[in-house]
Order: sequence, then C-alpha cells, then structure tokens
Amino acid sequence: MTRHTVRVRRIYDRAADDDGIRVLVDRVWPRGVSKEAAAIDEWDKDVAPSTELRKWYGHVPERFAQFEARYRDELSTHAGRNALDHLRTLAKRDDLTLVTATKDVDHSQAAVLARLLREPPGLIN
Repeated sequence: MTRHTVRVRRIYDRAADDDGIRVLVDRVWPRGVSKEAAAIDEWDKDVAPSTELRKWYGHVPERFAQFEARYRDELSTHAGRNALDHLRTLAKRDDLTLVTATKDVDHSQAAVLARLLREPPGLIN
C-alpha cells in the first residue's frame, strides 16, 4: 500500500504541484484571500479547534503543549472523530496538504492534525 504524504502549508503561500488534496483547517476564512487564490479542495471547519480554545491559545508558543492536549480532547468527541476520519480518508487517497492562515505552522492546529494523521487511528489522546 502506498503511503501518501501529509504536509502543512500556509494559505498565503502559492499552491505546489505536489500538494495533492488541499484542505483548509481553520474555522475562520483567512483575511485577504479569495476562494480562487486559496486553491483549496475543501474547507473543513469541523476539524478546527473551537473558538474558545483558539482564543485562549492566541498562538502563544508557551501554551502550545496545553493547546495540543485540549485540542486532542476536542478531536476525541464524536464530531471531532468524524472530521479526523474524513481527513484520514483523504490521506489514503492522495497526498494531503493541511492549509492554515497561521504564521507559525509548527505551533498550529494543522501541525497537530498532521501528527495525528501520521499515527495509527485511535491514538488521539
């Protein structure tokens, strides 16, 4: 079985030929980006962190470990598992690029999702 690549990119960067399926994983549409320029195949708001968690985190790197733990808890809910399973299905079909507006992609929900998608199913917490 071929293992497809899961990567993370900023939505403000140009789409690459090897991106495969591009999925926006932010709850809010990125400022200043048209739908055409985004070059995404899907916008999966359901896999994004809750507004409450996103605002608490505020992209403060020192909070990232706690953010990741809380986000994994959110993804362990029925809705979270369904959204994550959908991304797993896409990743089985083709390379998958998780797209976000976050400046620091290494400390983002997209990075958490990419790690989860590289792990065997069932390892959310």
